Amino acid sequence: MQSQWNINQRSSVLLLPLSLQASSSSSIIHHQWKDDICRRQLTTTPPPPPTEPDNRPDTAMVSSFVGHNFPDFIEHWSRDAFYKVGYGLGASTGGLAMLCVVFGPTTTFVIPTAILGLTTAAYWKRGKDDMAQTSHAIRRNYPVLGNVRYMLETVRPEIRQYLVESDVDGKPYERNRRSIIYQRAKNVDDTMAFGTRRDVYATNYEWACHSMWPKSIAAESDATRCTIGTASFGTTQPYSASVLNISAMSYGAISDNAILALSRGAKLGGFYHNTGEGGVSKSHKEGGGDIVWNVGTGYFGCGITDPATGRRVFDADIFQETIREAMGQIKMVEIKLSQGAKPGHGGILPKAKITPAIAEARKLEYPAKGDCHSPPGHSAFDSPEALVKFIIQLRELSGGLPVGIKMCVGEPSEVAALVKTMVLLQNGPDFISVDGGEGGTGAAPPEYSDSIGLPLEEGLAVVRNLLVGADMKDKVKLNCSGRVTNGFSVVRMVALGADITCAARAFMMSLGCIQALKCNTNRCPTGIATQDKELQYGLDPLEKTNRVYHYHRKTVLSASEIVGTIGRESFDEISSGDIMRRVRQGKVQTLSEYLPEVETGCLLNGSGPERLQEVWDSVDGGADSTAVVGAVMDIRRTSTTKRWIY
Repeated sequence: MQSQWNINQRSSVLLLPLSLQASSSSSIIHHQWKDDICRRQLTTTPPPPPTEPDNRPDTAMVSSFVGHNFPDFIEHWSRDAFYKVGYGLGASTGGLAMLCVVFGPTTTFVIPTAILGLTTAAYWKRGKDDMAQTSHAIRRNYPVLGNVRYMLETVRPEIRQYLVESDVDGKPYERNRRSIIYQRAKNVDDTMAFGTRRDVYATNYEWACHSMWPKSIAAESDATRCTIGTASFGTTQPYSASVLNISAMSYGAISDNAILALSRGAKLGGFYHNTGEGGVSKSHKEGGGDIVWNVGTGYFGCGITDPATGRRVFDADIFQETIREAMGQIKMVEIKLSQGAKPGHGGILPKAKITPAIAEARKLEYPAKGDCHSPPGHSAFDSPEALVKFIIQLRELSGGLPVGIKMCVGEPSEVAALVKTMVLLQNGPDFISVDGGEGGTGAAPPEYSDSIGLPLEEGLAVVRNLLVGADMKDKVKLNCSGRVTNGFSVVRMVALGADITCAARAFMMSLGCIQALKCNTNRCPTGIATQDKELQYGLDPLEKTNRVYHYHRKTVLSASEIVGTIGRESFDEISSGDIMRRVRQGKVQTLSEYLPEVETGCLLNGSGPERLQEVWDSVDGGADSTAVVGAVMDIRRTSTTKRWIY
């Protein structure tokens, strides 16, 4: 400390001016006084450095929010609290009863006593049941009050739909889209005031490029229709299809009244109604609309159950019988390979649900002796060549009707093998219906609905490029389904390569579907997706027929107006370059840039895009399924770093 003081003493002197260093004794005293101040500063403990404020939240406050779904008053509830409140209610009831005895059974005391007594009894009954059951830990730990959670969960979808969600938030269909369908089905004003509600600068926003010289297209003209059927394939009864039709919905999944209204609406509007896998029912035929018969893996209406294996197998005689019974209403046949909502997944119709009407439509034995199975795959074919031959067989058995296939695209190499087989055999489907992975159904495993299958855009682009590259697009028409709701969505799908489009859920909404999401419960409140006769009563087929017709008419009219606005005179002239998309902030692409097209016949002469050409060259047309799978695995091993070119 002494040395430190000496240094500071000398320093303090040296820092003084020279005139002060030679001053009188008073100066010296002044310096000594200053040295004393310096000494006291050195010996005094310096103040602690400033500390950062403690911004950590209170532990109690954190525990009340993090990891808890209950308010505090419920978390503090317990079985002991339940008993205390119960005893209190019992005592209160006893007290009121005593007042009734003292003052007589007057209304003033009898009614409150009865109400409190019933409340107390219900409280004890509910609480005892909650503590006795073992399925729900919350009810067991929080008797009576724990039930609030399940009550709120029950009404959550309705609260969200009617009170919380905005016009663009609803899933799978936002409120704006649903409103357009409802308005057009009711044939009321569907115009919009005050401009768009959409963020036109948001990623994935799309728009059509209008022309300075627009055209006018009549919605009832041939420009809105497409002829399906290839004479060189053996089709002798081609069908003129509307640009918008009703997609597959099975009898049994939707009600008799719903099918009847859809079929009648299709007849009025001149468009077709796909039966779905459930067979051709009485309601399909009674409605009188054009029918596309969907033949699935269960071969309903055209098969039998093999007693040896228990599998459903195709039967040519039953197939022709169904064709004859429809008396000309069946215009096309569609072989379902897979569907977007659950591709590659089968199903079971329990024995108890096989009613006489369902057995008649599916040509099943009644009374049923067992469950009815729809396996994942077909028993009639197991390779591209066998599939093409089955198509030829159905075309001949039906008297020359167009025969197509429906699929959700999975592995593109398998589609390439099928198209290559078509080139080699110079035959194949008259049309291919591409279902997107976003497609809907009455009931499906969530993993399949959410994570299996290509979405419609990519799936449609795969099939389009393979057909164009193989020079088969002029023979095979493309149909697509996947959230088609309004005129722009129709035009957008046509721009991506579709010749016609289909919708299922949109037509359900035209019937009155409110997106209650109860299709798999048999409790559809609008009587559409249910077999409950009490609920079906609410759906009047006569009234809903007109709604189906008006929705189709006004949607096709909207699509036709957009085509004319782009400067085209028919849907055939629309291309993917007519639609633009904002792929990210500051970058816009046409759909032709986003999902590139290929040159006609490029795969045949070896000039296709590298990845697409590699796939094409690696698969053998007509090969069995084992060979195709082997080729696909080889492609994946050798080309894992290359992007699939759609």
